[in-house]
Amino acid sequence: MRTLKLLIPVLLIFTSVSFANVNKCEKDILISFYEATNGSNWNQTWDLNESVNNWFGVTVENSHVVEINLSFNNLSGTIPSEIVNLPNLRVLNLHMNSIKGLIPQNIGDFTTLEKLNLSFNQINGEIPTTISEIESLKSIVLFMNQLEGTIPANIGNLNNLEELILFNNNITGFLPNSIGNLKNLKVLHLSSNNIEGVLPLEISNLSQLELLSVFDNKMIGQIPTEIGNLNKLTELSLANNSFDGDIPSEIAQLNNLVTLMLNNNNFDTNIIDEAIVNIPTLVDFKFISSPKVKATMSINSAIVSD
Repeated sequence: MRTLKLLIPVLLIFTSVSFANVNKCEKDILISFYEATNGSNWNQTWDLNESVNNWFGVTVENSHVVEINLSFNNLSGTIPSEIVNLPNLRVLNLHMNSIKGLIPQNIGDFTTLEKLNLSFNQINGEIPTTISEIESLKSIVLFMNQLEGTIPANIGNLNNLEELILFNNNITGFLPNSIGNLKNLKVLHLSSNNIEGVLPLEISNLSQLELLSVFDNKMIGQIPTEIGNLNKLTELSLANNSFDGDIPSEIAQLNNLVTLMLNNNNFDTNIIDEAIVNIPTLVDFKFISSPKVKATMSINSAIVSD
């Protein structure tokens, strides 16, 4: 019994240590990342002689790295391709740094990644098509970079995706029809790019969508009447494009809408249904200077401006 009592604390210490330290392979990957992003110049740097679980921004669970959160930390350089070999990584957050270069082409080798945030850096090149192979992804946040090319055509493979936030880049091409497969998507924010073409009808399949913003692009065509099916929308921002035709009265069905931005388009008429401007939740409404409506309207708290 005495031997057993002595053994228990030893086992507890051993268990604690074994769960706190990652294996050499994962540590080497982190060191490669540290060197590629000029770790010695970070605001909060790593002491490579310490245990990994003491490194700033690194979360370790069951001896595996599960999160890297180094936002606002003065990272520069590039993202090394080795990073995808962390087998249990769920979160990679490098927001607001000075990282340049490309998103690794092998990013699709991540198998557990749920949140990818590389926003507010200087990353260029295209979004790798392999990103659509990360079935676990729930959030892609890449805004305020210098990304070019198109949204991957197979983006609709990401069945768990809840956020796709790409605003303020140089993205071109059309919205892929497969985007309508993202049944769990809540935020689609693509503003201030160079996206062309029409708003695909398939977008009406996104029943969980709360924010749809394609503000400041080069989109054309009519707004699909089926947009009225997106009854969870709180923001619909279509301004600064070349949409034409009539403004569908079905927008009035969006009874959770707080923000509606339609200004600076090529609509065939400046007539708008009274029911739209009288959506009870509507606070911020932008259309044209003096919109006409089909009947006398009360604008409530809506803002009507250029």
